[in-house]
Amino acid sequence: MNYRKFQADHLFTGFEWLSNDSVLITGADGKIIDIVPAADAGEGIARFSGILSPGFINCHCHLELSHLKGVIPENTGMVDFLVRVIQQRGFDESIIKEAIAQGEDSMLQNGIVAVGDICNTAYTIDQKKRGRLLYHNFIETMGFIESTAMQRFEASRAIYDQFARLYRTPAASNSIVPHAPYSVSAALFQLITRFPGNNLLTIHNQESVAEREFIEKGTGDLHRLYKALNIDISFYKPGSTGSLGAYLSHFLPNQSLILVHNTNTNESDLKYIAQSPAPAGSFGKALHFASLFFCLCPNANAYIGNPLPDIDLLRQYKAALVIGTDSLASNHQLSVLAELQTINRHFPHIAISELLQWATLNGARALQLDDVVGSFEQGKKPGVLVVSEELSTVERLI
Repeated sequence: MNYRKFQADHLFTGFEWLSNDSVLITGADGKIIDIVPAADAGEGIARFSGILSPGFINCHCHLELSHLKGVIPENTGMVDFLVRVIQQRGFDESIIKEAIAQGEDSMLQNGIVAVGDICNTAYTIDQKKRGRLLYHNFIETMGFIESTAMQRFEASRAIYDQFARLYRTPAASNSIVPHAPYSVSAALFQLITRFPGNNLLTIHNQESVAEREFIEKGTGDLHRLYKALNIDISFYKPGSTGSLGAYLSHFLPNQSLILVHNTNTNESDLKYIAQSPAPAGSFGKALHFASLFFCLCPNANAYIGNPLPDIDLLRQYKAALVIGTDSLASNHQLSVLAELQTINRHFPHIAISELLQWATLNGARALQLDDVVGSFEQGKKPGVLVVSEELSTVERLI
């Protein structure tokens, strides 16, 4: 067997630092063989400055929106951003697919090895057939009117079926998921959560002040969105359980959920998750953080004009944190490292090892790919990166 041997100033396995005397050994195909002391590694060691790290996991992306790079101005606010995305439907398919290819190229160059990708169309299928990155495809559906639930669900299921043909075990790599609490009716939630094999889901959560105000009070700026979509929501009556409680009860005990953005998640929300008993048939274990992940997309938050999440509060409650890039409609790049840089700038007291774990092993666990990627463990093919100590650069070695 042809071996490759790597050594750097630091080695991060995905969950711990190892001595700088450690040498990472892989097969020619990138499979992890062992980590040994340099004295036992023999000849042919490639040495680098910086940190050896497993490849990055991008837990939230909209690759199909890559053609919107630079199209939507920054700081529009959530409602105007959503309206502008909806309005941008006049692009030629060839332009969309070329931008998708370029977007995937950039993720590869930025050290990303696996992606949780939101799909409203089948445009990314041709690119994903190439097998350059691992994907979990989240087929997104939305519809706030109860009477349209089945129609909306079947439209998304048709897209799901196209993605399913790419995989031997479709449910392991594809899910039908809700867009957001303010865009999915109770009837549609029921269809989504009870779809066979739908065990890994994601949802845009508490992304703006407007979302919380609408869910909890039925007022606020989201009414402009419904008006722009010509949707009559006079039927809507806010519940009494708060922003998270209004929809978490739709999920089932065997389901894992990635909450994305969380810019307005507060302590009362986290107490609700940590302390509330799980009623029969409700979200069960995830209410106690067992199968719940919080995805941070700080550069997209800044682009749209939303605040950054209260990351220290999430850490205080021992929330499992992961990293996403969102789309090029709301970001300047598809780079997990750029997201870590932003977090590091605003929260400099968080250890580099903790940030790297969010970007590697935590992300792999969230996407249920941790048997393949996320850490340097025998038999895995996690990719190998060298990251500068100050998080300024990343180079993909495998």
